[in-house]
Amino acid sequence: MTATQKPNRKQQILECLALMLQTSAGQRITTAKLAAEVGVSEAALYRHFPSKARMFEGLIEFIEESIFSRVNLILSDHKEALIRCHHILHVLLIFAERNPGMCRILAGDALMGENERLRARVNQFFEKLESQFKQVLRERKLREGKGFTISEQALANILMAFAEGKINQYVRSDFSKKPSNDFNEQWQFLMADK
Repeated sequence: MTATQKPNRKQQILECLALMLQTSAGQRITTAKLAAEVGVSEAALYRHFPSKARMFEGLIEFIEESIFSRVNLILSDHKEALIRCHHILHVLLIFAERNPGMCRILAGDALMGENERLRARVNQFFEKLESQFKQVLRERKLREGKGFTISEQALANILMAFAEGKINQYVRSDFSKKPSNDFNEQWQFLMADK
């Protein structure tokens, strides 16, 4: 087998962890279980990641990169604030829907009993996304000459609370209640008179 044909073991470990998060709801994932799922020894896991926390950080980095790379595309492709917000929110919900295991990380239940810095990292992700919404909403006044009936901060918080609620609902329903269900209708309601 040539070097290009060898599977990327680090990537395989993260993919197995994400799948186990999806299929093992409510169960703590141990390195022994993960190693068995990947088909390697625990020692082999630790050759790629110094700790289980670093494995979770790898998944959080994937979430951040996936979402914020798309946010940057949205910002470059669209200029109207509400369209930007709609697309950013929709991207987050579709990402969550397509990556159920990652939702358990975003909802925090997969991180119970894990290193506290992981929860802080997820909080930082949501705060960064909320700041992005605030910035987009503030630019509306400059770009479009329009304001809102509530502060940009309050509206950005509503958008994040909506997204986090949809993600938590998805996790609680064992991934049956999809985050994108009724999104366009709910968006219309949220943006009425904006």
